[in-house]
Order: sequence, then structure tokens, then C-alpha cells
Amino acid sequence: MERLKPFFPKSHGKPRVDDRRVLSGIIFINRNGLRWCDASKVYGPAKTFYNRWKRWSDNGVFARIMVGLTAESAEHKTIMIE
Repeated sequence: MERLKPFFPKSHGKPRVDDRRVLSGIIFINRNGLRWCDASKVYGPAKTFYNRWKRWSDNGVFARIMVGLTAESAEHKTIMIE
């Protein structure tokens, strides 16, 4: 998660659910083809990680992560976030 931290927006105001936990929930939903409300409560409230997914998608966070991770290596290879 340390390698991904620079790609996420800074928190302002009220303390929020941990980015790592939210990202894990988003990945879990996408990998398993579930609805947001079907995710385990371990990841936090479904509305929280849906809203975070929407905001991060709209702000290009996931695209920046992929570009940033591929830029770290001169080799061409497949990168997956699991």
C-alpha cells in the first residue's frame, strides 16, 4: 500500500475509513462480480467504498496508479492489483 499512497487524495476534515480497507473492498467487488451491498462488512460500509470508487474513478486515481506502477519498471510486463 505504501507504493500506492501517493496516488490517493489527501484526507480533509472528518477522519475517514482507511484507504487500504476501501481499496480491498473495491477489488473484492470487482473480482467477484458482486453488488456493492454484497461485500463483507470487513471492508466498511458499502456506501463508503462505492462513493470512494466513484470519486477516485472520476478523479483518475486508478489510471494514475496504473501509469505510476508501470513507470517504476523499464521492463514491459503485466501489472495486477490484487
